Parts: sequence; C-alpha cells; structure tokens
Amino acid sequence: MSITDTTESRFHWRCKHTWKKSSYNTMWCLIGCSIGDFGTIYFFQISNIFWPILAIMTLAIINGLITSIILETSILMKQMNLSAAFKTAFNMSFISMISMEIVMNTVDVIFTGGAVLNFYIIPVMLLAGFLTPLPYNYWRLKKYEISCH
Repeated sequence: MSITDTTESRFHWRCKHTWKKSSYNTMWCLIGCSIGDFGTIYFFQISNIFWPILAIMTLAIINGLITSIILETSILMKQMNLSAAFKTAFNMSFISMISMEIVMNTVDVIFTGGAVLNFYIIPVMLLAGFLTPLPYNYWRLKKYEISCH
C-alpha cells in the first residue's frame, strides 16, 4: 500500500474541526469577493450607466476576485511577507473564489435578471456563495492540510 492509498483511506467528511476551519476560510473569501462584486453591481445600479448585463456581471466577478485576493493577502501579511502572502492568497483560494463568484452572480441573474441588488437577493447570493466552495475547501484542508488563514 502506498502513502497515497493510506492518506485517501483516512479521508472522511466528518471532522468538525476541519469543517469549522474551512468555514472560517470560506467566510473570509466570501467577504472579499462580496466587496468587489456587490460594489460593482451597486455602482451600475445607481449610476444608470447602460452596459449589457453580461458585461456588468463579468466585471463584478473580476472585481470580486481582485478584492478577495487583496483582503486575503492583507490578512496573510501578518504571518508572512507581501510576496508570499499574495502567492498564498492566489494559489490557495482561487478555485474557491471563482466558483463562489460564478454562483453568486448566477443566483442574481436567476432571481433578478442580473445586476440588481436588493434586500432579499443579497442573503441568497451570500448563502449560495458560501456553500458552493465549502466542500472543496474542506477537502483541500483535510487532504493536504492546506488553508489560506
């Protein structure tokens, strides 16, 4: 039996500590993504600038990714230098951020037609954005003992 087989045979989804840690990591990712995403959508919503919804949503996703990386880098700089913090923030959570952003914006499009923020859609977007990458974050933390916070 190889080391990989042993590691995989020990993997399970029942570790409360890992769920707690991965939930904490996912929360920081969600906060960072939401700042850029919601800020972009809100800007277009109040400024009455006409852009195609797909363009607004794409820009919202890009801005969400940028703000999440900035937030996570700033948190990690308490533990490491800027270069290492940026690389860690980018490499550790980019898949989570992309999935989170796509799902949040898909929820917005499904429920509002896109590029609209209101009090009933924001909690739904946040919940969907949180739950989507959570299993991946758990798996990555449990299997590789890798997290970004």
